[in-house]
Amino acid sequence: MDDIDEELTEIKREIVESRGLVIKTNNLTSALAADLRTITKRQQSFERRAFFNSAFVFVLFVAVVIGAVYVAWNARVDSMSRETKESKDKADRAHQEVEGLKKEIADRAAAESAASAYYELIRAGRRREVIDGYKKIRDLPLSRAELSFFSDAVDKAKGDLSVESYQAGLDHTRGGRWNEATKAFEEAIALSPTGSHTPSAELELARALRRLNRSKEAVAILSRLSESSPNPEILDDATFLLAECLVDIQAYNDARSTYRSFIRRFPDSLLVNDAKMALEELKLKK
Repeated sequence: MDDIDEELTEIKREIVESRGLVIKTNNLTSALAADLRTITKRQQSFERRAFFNSAFVFVLFVAVVIGAVYVAWNARVDSMSRETKESKDKADRAHQEVEGLKKEIADRAAAESAASAYYELIRAGRRREVIDGYKKIRDLPLSRAELSFFSDAVDKAKGDLSVESYQAGLDHTRGGRWNEATKAFEEAIALSPTGSHTPSAELELARALRRLNRSKEAVAILSRLSESSPNPEILDDATFLLAECLVDIQAYNDARSTYRSFIRRFPDSLLVNDAKMALEELKLKK
């Protein structure tokens, strides 16, 4: 009986211990399950963070790659645009140069044609046309030698026509045609202002103007001519005629001064006696 009780007691004790072990096991299992859940959550959280981090890094990498490609593409596009623009500019300049050369060639051909026609006028001795045509020919793209030749030809034509006009003026003077003489002398002076015959033409013009009762205009010419003429042979005539014209316009004081100057400057002139007589007459006038 005691053995049975002991066995029962032992069995109870074992049952209690078993139950304690089961409870501990359950507690350990629960704790382990909780730990596993925590680890699982942490792992999931880590995996999410790793995923997002990887995704962010990938997106960042893609953005950087796209940005680099964009910058490189823009640089390439800008480079190609510059090259295209430079090529277009070069082509435009080349086209302009070609057009310029064509225009120069055409202008030169036209100039040579005009110069050839102008030279024929010179050879033919058509002096009026040579003078009139020079204004157009000098604006053409000709060489310096050609322009110098044509300029000399024009000067010669003007000189020849000036001499002809001077001779024609003398003819009109001898015939008493003072208007025609005046026009001829004016043309002679205009054509060749520095010609050797020009001072004589100016003197004859003054005489013709006096004949036309235009002594005031003659005074303007003679005042300059009597002071400094390139031809000293006409100084006495110009001075004497100036005094006569001053008398015509009743500038008696100036006339007296001019006659005195004439007598002093040209004591050997054939007109000195006439100057003295005129001066005596002027003493009676105021």
